[in-house]
Amino acid sequence: MNPKKFVMVMAMVPVLMLCLPVSSSWARPSKCEQCHAKLNPGLVKDFNRGKMSKQLTCKACHGSAHMNAHDADKAKLPTISTCKKCHPQQVKQYMSGKHALGLLPITAFPGFAHQQPRAFIDGQKGCNGCHNLGITDQHVRNNKARKYYKYGMDCQNCHTRHAFSKAEALRPEACNSCHTGFDHAQWEMWQHSKHGAAYQADPKAHRGPTCQDCHMQNGNHRVMTAWGFLALRLPESDKEWMGYRVTILQALGVLDKNGKPTARLKVVKAANMARLDKKSWDAERTRMLKTCEKCHSATFAKENLKNADLMIKASDKLLAQGINIVKDLYADGIIKKGTNAATFPYPDLLTFYEVKTPIEEKLYEMFMDYRMKTYQAAFHIMPDYTTWYGLAKLKESVVEMKDMAKQMRLNAKK
Repeated sequence: MNPKKFVMVMAMVPVLMLCLPVSSSWARPSKCEQCHAKLNPGLVKDFNRGKMSKQLTCKACHGSAHMNAHDADKAKLPTISTCKKCHPQQVKQYMSGKHALGLLPITAFPGFAHQQPRAFIDGQKGCNGCHNLGITDQHVRNNKARKYYKYGMDCQNCHTRHAFSKAEALRPEACNSCHTGFDHAQWEMWQHSKHGAAYQADPKAHRGPTCQDCHMQNGNHRVMTAWGFLALRLPESDKEWMGYRVTILQALGVLDKNGKPTARLKVVKAANMARLDKKSWDAERTRMLKTCEKCHSATFAKENLKNADLMIKASDKLLAQGINIVKDLYADGIIKKGTNAATFPYPDLLTFYEVKTPIEEKLYEMFMDYRMKTYQAAFHIMPDYTTWYGLAKLKESVVEMKDMAKQMRLNAKK
């Protein structure tokens, strides 16, 4: 370069630097930052860290009604409709999947929700901490979902505010906070499986599949599985298995004591918690098989998924035994009708742990903990969880419940 031109270019550098926005990532300037950089510096730092800060200012999501410290309540809180303005395809996919239905179980079973501390549900310190999914503008307008705690919003559960990072949402850790623990320990199962071990040994090589690789193929936000959360499908060609399933459906209140559908079936359908026709189940299984076949042979994938199916049957057999033990206690008047009024003489599994006797608590654990771990771990390739946290605990529970029922009958004769 000509020495004179070089000197001129270097002389312009300080001038160019003064023209750039004052931000660590050169974000678009915003008046909001003048206050929030002092009040919530972490919030501002996160926003300036993300790609959205290059194109948007705060008012794109929060509106422009809030302008000072005295009108903070005028700041709009985003819903999924807010994200839809820029991400219509992802929102369409998401709203057709099961995550968008997360709010429904909480609102569908108010008897359970109303028994909890206010902060547990409305304040999102319990079930609604994850089950705030599906809050739309309509919910907000009708004041049905945000009665008290107003800060839940779908997209931010994976794309943490205010960075809303795609890279973060692509990491398996993004799924950890919801898919863990008692009734859905998928994180622990995956982390300790061969899939998880291969990935964690060398994340850059990405040798093992993550949650997103299997459940969000090609970035699809729908997130569906063949079995659904309850691992129930109808019809079932295996007559033995169908017998177990009818018993479970009666204890869920979906079928009455005569095997006829009840009003609760509408709730199960609306929440897509079970597969109620062969076509929909087959479609989801075919999709997952194609995903498995990216790394495994078709024969290997099909055999592994079939064996996981059979673990559901094994757990259903044991759960049905537990249900019938408690059912007989109700039928014989040893346990009086109460929390199970909707399912009598069957126990009501959807009252969860809000029951009257230890034997019913034991049944609740069989349903929400041990059965879940038996089949979920089978699909997530974690044999230890299937065995010791699942099937073994189911068998142990049946033995304990038989002994408990015997003692309850003896006590009733005294």
